[in-house]
Amino acid sequence: MTTPTADIGLIGLAVMGENLVLNMESHGSTVAVYNRTTSKVDEFVNGRGKGKKLVGAHTVQDLVASLKRPRKIMIMVKAGSAVDAVIEELLPFLEPGDILIDGGNTHFPDTTRRAKDLKAKGILFVGTGVSGGEEGALKGPSIMPGGDPEAWPSVKPIFQAIAAKVDDGTPCCDWVGPEGAGHFVKMVHNGIEYGDMQLICEAYDLMKTLLGLKPAEMHDVFARWNKGVLDSYLVEITRDILAYNDPDSGTPMVDLILDAAGQKGTGKWTVVSALDTGTPLTLIGEAVFARCLSSQKDERVEAAKVLSGPKTKYEGDPKTLIDDIEMALYASKVISYAQGYALMNAMGKEAGWEINNGGVALMWRGGCIIRSAFLGKIKEAFDKNPKLTNLVLDPYFTGELLRAQEGWRRVCAAAVTNGVPIPAMSSALAYFDGYRSDRLPANLLQAQRDFFGAHTYERTDKPRGQYFHTNWTGRGGTTSSTSYNV
Repeated sequence: MTTPTADIGLIGLAVMGENLVLNMESHGSTVAVYNRTTSKVDEFVNGRGKGKKLVGAHTVQDLVASLKRPRKIMIMVKAGSAVDAVIEELLPFLEPGDILIDGGNTHFPDTTRRAKDLKAKGILFVGTGVSGGEEGALKGPSIMPGGDPEAWPSVKPIFQAIAAKVDDGTPCCDWVGPEGAGHFVKMVHNGIEYGDMQLICEAYDLMKTLLGLKPAEMHDVFARWNKGVLDSYLVEITRDILAYNDPDSGTPMVDLILDAAGQKGTGKWTVVSALDTGTPLTLIGEAVFARCLSSQKDERVEAAKVLSGPKTKYEGDPKTLIDDIEMALYASKVISYAQGYALMNAMGKEAGWEINNGGVALMWRGGCIIRSAFLGKIKEAFDKNPKLTNLVLDPYFTGELLRAQEGWRRVCAAAVTNGVPIPAMSSALAYFDGYRSDRLPANLLQAQRDFFGAHTYERTDKPRGQYFHTNWTGRGGTTSSTSYNV
């Protein structure tokens, strides 16, 4: 029997899997690899992995046999039933204390289920979010692990070695929490990513539609923004996209791409979780629906022939509008993160997870798609006050929103006046105005509910927690429904 030599195994040699293997190997790990199509194993080991500390396996049994105890196996296959199938295939060869790691974009309830099922069999399960795309996987991703805490000491050295590092060398990887907490935080990350991308697209559309700027001119704007408060990966790549011309025609590439967006579901999961926990995640919700509306391209083309709006006519100073758009983008981005953190707090309370908000901000500082300079300020906010109920209440972010709101309001007004859709920016402003209001019109809403359904209401002249019912028509009697919130 051969002596096990590999420190960790990985199943699934698509681009992300291959790049993670090369990253692990370059940081000192011997990695065993397996893929269902075994020719892919040979191609990789003799190609990109040639001369490196890799062990190719043609069966899962061979993979398991090549691993040192406790065995650590990372699964990089399509989320869903494929993960369950791999686990079932591995189980006969595993022993108590071995560790399985799901590094895909898995829906967090599936991770919670698997962690509980495998715990009963003595197997430690980790569900980890990995962000940064193909380049991040190779050069240093943001890694968000959660699951069975007993597994963390064994996987920590490998994960923190391959993760992105911030300026002081701190790795963008730390333990998130139990059960599906790691995949939940990755899901919220992806939801915020949806919001950030939509906000940037709205800023682009405002400059294109109201000011008639060409991509090259907008490249210059985004280049300047990337040196200020909006310094981030997504603003940086937008800058580069706007400068890229089609090699054949010389036309800006962005002008040749059809305006019909795709999505893989993580944004939708984020919004559904917000609905389940009663968290107003309005901006990310609008970002998801904006993609849905964009995908109805043929319908929109027909609707444009019959539905007319105002003639676009912006007569203000272009430089002032560009500065205002910068403030609208920045303030809306703050709201997006505030809503994302509010969702993490709500799920933490519901599931009994202790999620370190400052630690999450650090994990997102480097390697991941939403990495940005102001995440350092978010970490400072939660380090200063771990029980901060909403990011907008931190003194720094309160000041920033107050500084930005004048330009933010002018942008929303100009967009509405000229018929330019900005669903994410305008919903962010509506949330800001709703959150800062000590009175909302829900008193009338409660009266309506009580009128047609005897759902009861609380009174301003009575203590909270006491519920009342009015016989509004004189015909309803005194019977009322029980009061509850879904």
